[in-house]
Amino acid sequence: MTDQESTPDQPEEATASQPTDAPSGEPAALSEEEMRAAYEAELKALRVEDLVAQTVVSLLNLGARKAGLLPGSEDETDPIQVGIAIEGIRRLLPLIESALGENAASIKDALAQLQVAYAKLTGDAGAPGGSDDAGEPSGPEAGVPPTGAEEPPAKPGGGLWTPGP
Repeated sequence: MTDQESTPDQPEEATASQPTDAPSGEPAALSEEEMRAAYEAELKALRVEDLVAQTVVSLLNLGARKAGLLPGSEDETDPIQVGIAIEGIRRLLPLIESALGENAASIKDALAQLQVAYAKLTGDAGAPGGSDDAGEPSGPEAGVPPTGAEEPPAKPGGGLWTPGP
């Protein structure tokens, strides 16, 4: 079907995805213009919450792989990557939690499992940024790069950094 034959009831992107009679039995290749139109239609329908949710799920899957939780991934363990995945999920989840509805509970459960795996990998009592425990390590000592600005140098006298001028 050509662009001129499209009707309001049958938009161009729907016609572009319909199979055609190609000699190999596979759909005909889309032209660059048709691909661009299909991409534009996807962008119009896409919501930021959807993309953030997809990112969270991708981080969960990759984090599970880097934690060795998936069959066949036991030799791919990388605690630093797991820590970064956990921190990314923790920061993105509050942005979309209400949009997830009942799915939020399963994502939180998967995050908790990832945090337990991280704790086992690193020997830490807690995963990076887990609960609101103030004594829980985060940053380089937990195998996670700092998420904010660099720490200022230690103040003279005790070597312990404290906030302030």
